[in-house]
Amino acid sequence: MSTVLVVEDEPDIALALRVILERAGHEVVVAPDGRQGLRVLHESHPTLVLLDIGLPVIDGWMVLERIRDVSDVPVLLLTAHGMEADKVRGLRGGADDYLTKPFSTSELLARIEAILRRTEQAGGSGQTEVYDDGVVRMDHRSRRVFVNGSEAEVNATEYRLLSTFVQHKGAVLSPRQLLNLVWNDPTGIGADRVKFAVLRLRRKLGWSADDSPIKAARGMGYRYDVPKA
Repeated sequence: MSTVLVVEDEPDIALALRVILERAGHEVVVAPDGRQGLRVLHESHPTLVLLDIGLPVIDGWMVLERIRDVSDVPVLLLTAHGMEADKVRGLRGGADDYLTKPFSTSELLARIEAILRRTEQAGGSGQTEVYDDGVVRMDHRSRRVFVNGSEAEVNATEYRLLSTFVQHKGAVLSPRQLLNLVWNDPTGIGADRVKFAVLRLRRKLGWSADDSPIKAARGMGYRYDVPKA
């Protein structure tokens, strides 16, 4: 059974989410504001966080930032309006997905199931236990990443993304392919998610666009060129 932390200040919405999620077989904990949400996160170690943006005390953007400082738990943002700027900001901030209110029960559960399925598949079945090209080393047993001998802190999505690149080194992967392989999203909708994830991954590994082995193939996607040690 998965545990879902709902951080939502509207009591009616919070109650509705609890009922929907519990009927779907999830354990649910609810926090009415950002500060309590962060406290409950540390206490309950949820499998997934449903995070409203318009929170009192500490808003959802700050909560997301603090979550990403300490955890790679999947975060599904709930936004009151579908402004593109909010969606882009959420993806840049490390959210795994977003939903615009009002949303249907079926869409909510489908998004949650997709996120949890990706998380369960993150172990990288079929991979050798260690990848090492002289610059990048990935230990799939401990899920740790090293660049030039120094450990890099990456979250689960960034780990899956890097793992996908090194498994297909030299090959150009389109945003649609990456969405399918990394996010288990075959629709190909939301290519910005890929762009922002690549930017974050490069930054975490200490690379700029020019010196990164993750190269942009203009109009086609990205590829990983094995770096020279």
